[in-house]
Amino acid sequence: MDPETTGPQPSTQQLRVKLAGTQLPASPNSLLAGLPRGWPDSFRDLLRDDLIAAGVLVPIVERRSGLSVLFTERAAELKHHPGQISFPGGRMERYDADIRAAALRETEEEVGIHAAHIEVLGYLDMLPTITGYVVTPVVGLVRPDFSLRVDPVEVAGVFEVPLDFLMDERNQRHSTREFKGTQVPILEFQYERYRIWGATAAMLLSLREILFN
Repeated sequence: MDPETTGPQPSTQQLRVKLAGTQLPASPNSLLAGLPRGWPDSFRDLLRDDLIAAGVLVPIVERRSGLSVLFTERAAELKHHPGQISFPGGRMERYDADIRAAALRETEEEVGIHAAHIEVLGYLDMLPTITGYVVTPVVGLVRPDFSLRVDPVEVAGVFEVPLDFLMDERNQRHSTREFKGTQVPILEFQYERYRIWGATAAMLLSLREILFN
């Protein structure tokens, strides 16, 4: 896969316009709609009523060279998804006003980016995970003057990928992963040494569909 390939290059204004009509779900579990794309029907029992509500921030950084997306590399010692590439975020706590608040709080805790640096643009479709969560992605435009403060317990590293690379279908590939004895189709991106796949890649696809469909 050629990382120099460029495709659609969304602007800041396009992001604001396309995401303006999206809404924060009042109750993630009550609005959960069916299996994620490509999941076998046999996985339907994974979508139980007690899925844990979680929020992640999809941080789009305004760089002079263009828009980029910030990712975290999860610490190898974590119980769930160790070493995988993800967005900053986590489960909603009782003291969080809503999923948006949870995503912003977790972002500051994990990588040190304060909410004052983030303009929330909108929301992507909720996504259930095989680990028992239903995740609401919160798309935020991040000013580039932030300072990172990484929590090493949760995050092994932070990196950015040009948004136009991720929005170009030529830079994605389809693969499978075995889970519970079943081959599950997955989407993935390879950028330098980083493999972006699973729920994180599915969120990027959701963003692309909002921007260009």
